[in-house]
Formats: sequence, structure tokens, C-alpha cells
Amino acid sequence: MKFLLREWRLDDMESLCRYANNPAVSRNLRDSFPSPYRLEDAQAFIVSCLDPIDPQPKYIRAIVVGGEAVGCVSILPESDVYRKTAELGYFLGEPFWGKGIMSAAVKRACAEAFPMLGLVRIFAEPFAVNIGSRRVLEKAGFQLEGILKKNVYKNGQILDTCVYAWFGGKSVGFR
Repeated sequence: MKFLLREWRLDDMESLCRYANNPAVSRNLRDSFPSPYRLEDAQAFIVSCLDPIDPQPKYIRAIVVGGEAVGCVSILPESDVYRKTAELGYFLGEPFWGKGIMSAAVKRACAEAFPMLGLVRIFAEPFAVNIGSRRVLEKAGFQLEGILKKNVYKNGQILDTCVYAWFGGKSVGFR
């Protein structure tokens, strides 16, 4: 399925809200992702993405299918001694799962952000039970570096997380 990665626009608020306001989406994201996801949440998120004063370099793009924003991919650099490393985050509206969109979006985003942000490593930390997200990362060339046991508390459960990393086309990791 064809998609476009582009910067967020204020007119994306309604479609963002439509696809983000889904317990099946928020179940596998951090608690900072609002649930329920309201129009005000969409507006605040998009405004933060468009903030020209924010000094922190970042890569945050809407995933657009058929003219509407149906998901997001972000690559946010760390700070201090980790400044050459960035964390990958993403979500996609449920109607678009299983179509190869997210793996392709992650590949494209990493290829664009890596040189733009001067990175040497991009990592992601999905919940171990989120097999779909783990497949996305593996298809995009990320390698599993390890499993962090009992690392997060989500929806009343203690969960493991997986650390995946990508090194600019060189898949390096431990199995």
C-alpha cells in the first residue's frame, strides 16, 4: 500500500484523533500517549511538532495514506553522552496494520533522519508481547540487542521490553 511521510499539519487533527483514539493502538504505547485520544490531544501534539522555537533537533512525520494522516513515526535524539543515539517511536491506525506500511515507513524515516540528525545508532524498545511491532523492526533491519525483564508497568501488568537497534544500514546485534 502506498504512503507518504510528511510533516504534520494542523488540518491533520481529525484524522489523527480518529486513528489514535483506539485502545488497540494505545495498549502498546507509553502512558504519555493519551487514551482516550481527544481532538485537544491531537492539536497539542501537532502544535508541538511544528514548534519553530524548540532547539532540540527531531524527526517527526505523519504517515499519510489516501490523503489522510493515519499514523506517526518519530526519531528523537537523546542528550549528553547519548547525543549520537536516537529513539524510534511509531504508531499506525488499526485499519492499516499488516499491510507493510509501518516497516517501510520505519526504513524510510531512519534513512532520512540518520544523516540529518548526525546519528550513529537508532533504537526502539517495544513491549516483548507486541509481536507485530517486533516484526516491524526486524523487517526494517533492526537487530534484537536484548530483553529487559520486568521493565515496564502498563495496564496493571509488569512487562518485559526488547531493545532493538539499527546502525545506518549495518544491522548489528546479538541473538
